[in-house]
Amino acid sequence: MKAKTKEDVRPDFQACPVEYTLDIIGGKWKGVLLYHLIEGTKRFNEFRKLCPNITHRMLTLQLRELERDGIIHRKVYQQVPPKVEYSLTDLGMTLVPIIRMMKEWGDRHKGHREAADEKAE
Repeated sequence: MKAKTKEDVRPDFQACPVEYTLDIIGGKWKGVLLYHLIEGTKRFNEFRKLCPNITHRMLTLQLRELERDGIIHRKVYQQVPPKVEYSLTDLGMTLVPIIRMMKEWGDRHKGHREAADEKAE
């Protein structure tokens, strides 16, 4: 029997657009990074300050994936020291209402988990 490869288990994005969307913006940090980009262009170290728990490696990975998927633009300035800025692309801007709705939902329901945790204890 042939072992399944990564391609064999790849989600069928044609069948489920929600799965496709979550593949693009899912993960622990992408939504947070996108939320901060709604306010405007950010530099790498600004993200580090806004998200102190993210590692350098993970921040780099998440930004590269968002850039690869056309959600953010990475602009490199030819200067010393190097300056790099990240901003939402037109495609990324289409996610702004979704990210804002996620924030509103979180604000409204974040106490739910805390209450459930207290009941479990």
